[in-house]
Amino acid sequence: MQANKKERAEAIQGLRRTYRLDVLLELEGMAKSTFYYNLAAGRKSDPDAVLKKRIYQLYHKHKGRYGYRRITLSLRAEGIVVNHKKVERIMRDLGLKSTVRVVKYHSYKGEVGKVAPNLLERDFKADQPMKKLTTDISQVKIGTVKCFVSPVLDMYNGEIVAYDVSRRADLAQIRRMLKRLFRVGTTSIEGAILHSDQGWQYQNSVFVQALETHGIKQSMSKKGNCLDNAMMESFFGSMKSELLYLDKFDSMEQFELALKEYIHYYNHDRIKTRLKMSPVEYRLSHQPLNINPSNL
Repeated sequence: MQANKKERAEAIQGLRRTYRLDVLLELEGMAKSTFYYNLAAGRKSDPDAVLKKRIYQLYHKHKGRYGYRRITLSLRAEGIVVNHKKVERIMRDLGLKSTVRVVKYHSYKGEVGKVAPNLLERDFKADQPMKKLTTDISQVKIGTVKCFVSPVLDMYNGEIVAYDVSRRADLAQIRRMLKRLFRVGTTSIEGAILHSDQGWQYQNSVFVQALETHGIKQSMSKKGNCLDNAMMESFFGSMKSELLYLDKFDSMEQFELALKEYIHYYNHDRIKTRLKMSPVEYRLSHQPLNINPSNL
């Protein structure tokens, strides 16, 4: 009869003085996190055995997207009072970690239209939903096929309130993205600020006039300064590290479906550390307005 995972982990541990751990894990077909978890679970009188099991479960529930800060917040939400440093140590002992990589699509072509002033000046705080919004475009490549993701993020809670995916970064994509933004719930966005970089799409008269028609104030980052749009940069970093680089996609269609699921997860389930809850949970608990993004 095949040995259980605890016994296999103990056997691997016994061979570590002779062989490299990565070689042993590959031969056994066991993930490093599984090895550390079962090794810890097999030790007697471990006062943190229950806590380690729950940390391991939460980590894999979120597909490795959670670092120790979000794991700590999740535990506290369940009534488990624990210091974040202890969670960090346990995750390190169990070999559980998350990494971040960022790739940016640059659409700047010089001044080809109207360049708006920077109305935000890096003041990303908003006391109501749909008052400060930001947008940008990020390129994704699956094999030899490219697509462009164009979301709109609400700075109030970091929620993605509209987005479009296209094989071409063109004005048609921007029109679709704006159409979805204008359909969001029944909440008026008149008087809101929509911030972007100086990409040619956002300088174009079609984009500028659409904002003016809906009473939206246009704001732009200074040339070449990504910190002026830090919240959107943060979303793209999370999306790529937690989705694009975490899974293997065989086609662009597969990625697009996974992106839709990820954005729902990002809005409804993923804890934002500054909010200590998900964006939608925060909005509903603080500003229960009728915002229901129809395209998400």
